[in-house]
Amino acid sequence: MSHKRKYTLDSTSIETLQHWYSLMTLGRQLDEKAPNYLKQALGWSYHAPYAGHDGIQLAIGQVFDKKTDFLFPYYRDMLTAISAGLTAEEIILNGISKATDVASGGRHMSNHFAKPEWNIQNVSSATGNHTLHAAGVARSIKIYKGGGVAISSQGESSTSEGYVFEAINGASKEKLPVLFVIQDNQYGISVPQRDQSANRRAAENYRGIKNLKIMYCDGKNVFDSMNTMAEAKEHAIKKSEPVIVQANCTRIHSHSNSDAHELYRDENERHCVKLSDPLVRFRIQLVHSGKFTEDNLNNLDKEAKKTISAAHKKALVAPNPNPKSIYKFVTPEPYVSKLYPDGLHDGAKGESMRLIQALNETLKSEFHHNPDTYIFGQDMANKDKGGIFNVSKGMQQEFGISRVFNAPIAEDFILGTANGMTRFNEKIRVVIEGAEFADYFWPAMEQLVDSSHDYWRSNGQFAPNVTIRLASGGYIGGGLYHSQNIEGALTTFPGLRVVYPAFADDAAGLLRTSIRSRGLTLFLEPKALYNDPKAETKVPDDFEVPFGKARIRREGQDLSVITYGNTLPMCLSVADKIKEELNKDIEVIDLRSLLPLDEDTIIKSVKKTNRVLVVHEDKVFGGIGGEVAAIISDKAFSYLDAPVKRVGAKFTPIGFNRILEEAILPDVEKILDGMKEVLEF
Repeated sequence: MSHKRKYTLDSTSIETLQHWYSLMTLGRQLDEKAPNYLKQALGWSYHAPYAGHDGIQLAIGQVFDKKTDFLFPYYRDMLTAISAGLTAEEIILNGISKATDVASGGRHMSNHFAKPEWNIQNVSSATGNHTLHAAGVARSIKIYKGGGVAISSQGESSTSEGYVFEAINGASKEKLPVLFVIQDNQYGISVPQRDQSANRRAAENYRGIKNLKIMYCDGKNVFDSMNTMAEAKEHAIKKSEPVIVQANCTRIHSHSNSDAHELYRDENERHCVKLSDPLVRFRIQLVHSGKFTEDNLNNLDKEAKKTISAAHKKALVAPNPNPKSIYKFVTPEPYVSKLYPDGLHDGAKGESMRLIQALNETLKSEFHHNPDTYIFGQDMANKDKGGIFNVSKGMQQEFGISRVFNAPIAEDFILGTANGMTRFNEKIRVVIEGAEFADYFWPAMEQLVDSSHDYWRSNGQFAPNVTIRLASGGYIGGGLYHSQNIEGALTTFPGLRVVYPAFADDAAGLLRTSIRSRGLTLFLEPKALYNDPKAETKVPDDFEVPFGKARIRREGQDLSVITYGNTLPMCLSVADKIKEELNKDIEVIDLRSLLPLDEDTIIKSVKKTNRVLVVHEDKVFGGIGGEVAAIISDKAFSYLDAPVKRVGAKFTPIGFNRILEEAILPDVEKILDGMKEVLEF
């Protein structure tokens, strides 16, 4: 230790020592009781015993201040949660997945302890993923001068994940008050540390990173753990920089109740780890100090047993989750427009803008509207450049570097820390360029899936208020990795909103609604239309477009064309051509919102025209058009006079040579042929 030890056996009060022992014995008894619930078919089907981690987990909970700090425990952190204030009843309710579980209402996996109202966060099962959320909320703590720290607790094996490095690297770059606690028991399930890293101690992998303090402690020793955690928190607050605390622990039992450590740990090893039991060691220390007798501690053990028994009885009669609630808290309620309930305007008001200008002006308007709005990503704020396509040009100059800033080229980091930022304050809204191109958003999919579940998983207690902007699509000669349409994959995740405007007014209106709404929105931008005159419209200053409201861009009665994005102007052009050549009136529906989808407008149009063509830039196979066709087949089949036809990209990557791109992507000729085929059926 670098300074005088705050906690010693002699200097710590009897009351505090008694409190610590009571927490530890309560936790241990619960840890040992948990598997019995599964044996009795009562629940707790996943339990990761913490025995051997007692010292560091007690310390984490004791230094945590629910008024100023944010705690991100992992699935082995039962004692951490108890030490931070959760009751035995709350622990059992989580274990047996009751509706009154304060973490998730029985929605999340057992052993995922949380209490969001105390800033004890509900985390994913993806190991170490919450390090990014901790870094993000620490950014807000720093911006808003919250005075506390974010604590991320995890096993040493999680440090093999790339996003853990991203979190530590980003926190050091930004000098954020984060404690990354690594509970090192030398095993990732059955995989030993030597198969995870060349370094014996995982923290050594981060040696040499600037603005990062690394501390070590014996996680089996209460006093060493308490002193190290207290010093780490003091340093993080005083210096405003991250600290890694590596705690040496032992895992006395198997990884979980689905694991059998006898298959990979010999009898001698299993015997040795039991000899280092932290609770036994602490009990011996207390007795040898003369401050406690065996009878004193036995009485505390009995009190813990009584507490657990009472908690058990209450938990067993607690209500189970209601099956009818499965659709509750999937997606937060969006911002509702009073001025433009249908997302339409008469075209008389507003300045004529191209799509890229509409996005830029709307971003600036929303930054004025809500001073707790932020934007960051790659290439966001370099002199006169604002994003790869200059959508955010001029914003840093107007709103400052604390609200408009660059991020490392690490997509998981961008989304994960955006998620974390919004945990600090419900008013906070974050806009990110999730990647320079939609094609490069795939590294963030782990964070996207996790973020999409946050609202449902927390039983409505938290939703990341983040708008993810992605420059999408082809027609720019970009080839395989600058032309992808990923909306077909994105719309498969409950909890997301996915929008894809094609005209300047809808881009402005949907962006405004996205930013003002709670929850996660994928905002896909057809980059080929950024500066295309065909996408230019008048944009009212206050225009808003609701989610799930399609727009009829052209009225007709002979054929319904359902489309969005880059193919929308093409469809409108072909519809005019069909009118001239065949005197047929084509109805063109701009979906603009893919999730939620405006089924009513689609079905109403089909019932009127009796013929349907679905057009999108994305591949036909696996594209959103397949879902549209299925909805029509389910709800309007009897109205069809022809099969539903789809026009889209070929099932192949998009070639770089313009000849190849043209052969793969839909165009005016392919759409014309599709319309004629349906009309002539």
